Amino acid sequence: MTALLHHLRSLHRLAPANKDHVSAWRVAISVAVPTLVLLAADRPELIGYAVFGALTGMYGRTEPHQLRLIHQGQAAVLLLAGVGVGVFLSVQHIHSWALVATEAAFAGVGSLFTDRTALKPAGPFFGILALGACASVPAAVPWHGAVLIAAASAAFAIVVGFGGWFLSRTWRSTWRSRLKSGWRRDVTLVHGASRRAARLHAARYVAAVGAAGTVGVLSGSGHPHWAMAAAAVPLAGADLPSSVYRGVHRIVGTLLGLVVVAAVLFPWPGSPQLAFPGQEAAVLAFLVIGLQFSTELFMTRHYGLAMVSFTPVILLIGQLAAPADPQVLITERAVETGVGAAVGILVVLLIRRRHPVSSRRVG
Repeated sequence: MTALLHHLRSLHRLAPANKDHVSAWRVAISVAVPTLVLLAADRPELIGYAVFGALTGMYGRTEPHQLRLIHQGQAAVLLLAGVGVGVFLSVQHIHSWALVATEAAFAGVGSLFTDRTALKPAGPFFGILALGACASVPAAVPWHGAVLIAAASAAFAIVVGFGGWFLSRTWRSTWRSRLKSGWRRDVTLVHGASRRAARLHAARYVAAVGAAGTVGVLSGSGHPHWAMAAAAVPLAGADLPSSVYRGVHRIVGTLLGLVVVAAVLFPWPGSPQLAFPGQEAAVLAFLVIGLQFSTELFMTRHYGLAMVSFTPVILLIGQLAAPADPQVLITERAVETGVGAAVGILVVLLIRRRHPVSSRRVG
């Protein structure tokens, strides 16, 4: 109980800074360049695919360049798989129930993959988010085109993440031994009880994502994938208090982020009238870039504050791809996030894992 109260009090407490601005600039540049290229090409509806690829830059933020290169390559696999499956479902006009089943299965496989590779941020959340978001909007290009855009963006993010090495050109002699020792540790951990723990953890993802998606579909929401993504958030916590912490931060941060979305999308007295539709797309694109910077700036210091920025990022790239009624959009996002986070916390309470497999870290 004491630990739980400690985590709840952390709602208004910032963790110590750790060169967060460096990682924030890397991610912002990774998002900005492909976004501006597509904006210049007058294809703002494709920006979402590029942004999901660019999220590769969020992984391995404090690791040595060589290790970050490996982990970002693994993260790119997760994100591109999410984009690819999501666009395929969109092209095939897959029914919502099939989306729930597919996304739940993807969550389970993604959990096994991220536990095995020890990716940080932990868990398959961003892959799940990419799948649902891409499946929920009409495909703006053929399937292979969307995947290529995401892949090019991911590759650029990896180059940006490794770029600092060229300034010092120091190839750390210790990274190989660290990686080898981590590899041996992983090989040991995936056997016996740890292997069973990883499977149990994956089953929790399947249960949480599937249950949240089911509630979303039965409620008549047009965006059940938001509930499924929110349900995955608490499962990335290393223990019960941190899982509740993440779930509460997700809800509070999303609600505050929706205030930002309302300020951007709702007309207000005296607001400037943009002369051309392209101007509106440019404003939204620049907001996406700036908000992604602030998302990464607070991602490890205060998850709730990060969600205040990340919520508008996802909704604005959705608006660029397929404009929707802002009032319906905001209402459904609020409800689905609350439902999904609550389901995720409930699954954490009902299915307790014995070993924190996803807390492992190579290096």
